[in-house]
Amino acid sequence: MRRVLPLCGLLLVASCGWPGAEEESGRMPGAPTGVTAVAGSATSVHVMWNAVPAAEGVDGYEVYRGPTKVTEVPGSAHMVDVVRLRPATAYAFTVRARDSAGRLGPRSREVRATTPEAAAADHSAPTRPGRLTGRAAGGRAVQLSWSASTDDRKVVSYEIYQGGTKIHSVGGGQTATVVTGLRPGTRYSFTVRARDAADNLSPAGDAVALTTAPGTDDGRATAPSAFRATTHTADGACYLDLSWVPPRTDGIVTEYQIQLDGRPATSLTWGGTPPRGRATYSFYVGREAGTRHRVRLRARLPDGTWGGFSPELTVTTGADGTTAP
Repeated sequence: MRRVLPLCGLLLVASCGWPGAEEESGRMPGAPTGVTAVAGSATSVHVMWNAVPAAEGVDGYEVYRGPTKVTEVPGSAHMVDVVRLRPATAYAFTVRARDSAGRLGPRSREVRATTPEAAAADHSAPTRPGRLTGRAAGGRAVQLSWSASTDDRKVVSYEIYQGGTKIHSVGGGQTATVVTGLRPGTRYSFTVRARDAADNLSPAGDAVALTTAPGTDDGRATAPSAFRATTHTADGACYLDLSWVPPRTDGIVTEYQIQLDGRPATSLTWGGTPPRGRATYSFYVGREAGTRHRVRLRARLPDGTWGGFSPELTVTTGADGTTAP
């Protein structure tokens, strides 16, 4: 069962035909989630989204500026730079997934970005980013950090390269990121470059080579952390109360799957802005006190794959919230 968490709180709506429920007909791709937009320069914006699951047959994505389609990318991509924009202008973007039959899914939520003012007669590029370091985060992700570049005006964005290919962009105030969607047991080389409002691009900083963990990834590094489970009763009904910290990913985590007693119990999808700090969720598990339940959860990562499960906790209903590993 899937449940949708609206922006205004943690009230959940079941998908069994209630108003506002999220359809899962499978007849066309769903709306991309986790859409973000960050100005890359005075004339460009970097748009990124979570990959729609491959099971939905995604063949490509279309990116819209307001009502106008501005570009499209293949289904294997989930980011793009929208260029030829005006400086000091606010823009709104949405993304739609397209399947192999050409059918378009619904639009994503709208995200906004404002390009900075153009820097007149600026031909000076930022300095190269320094001290790039990183570490493998399991078999499918790496964490990168670097020291800030300087510019005679302002660094607007940093671009991350895998080999010679640009794979992501972050805002000029950010000096760390997480790259997901990698293969286990594989060696990668990363570099970072800085860009200013006039589109001057710095030289690449020193490269860092990282090897992801070998074999099948147990996903521990992509699991929700600080997972807690307690219980309470209300009007004779027993509920499990869960809280966790979302995994660190390059993008926004909008979907989680909860496993109860070894079986999938429910999935949660935030319909508004997902929490970046501690998240909470409660759900009904019956009316009998003294029942032991095992519970854990995992997140769908921005690349469309599932991350690792949190540690499994055991909770006894009616026991004032005591948990055990």
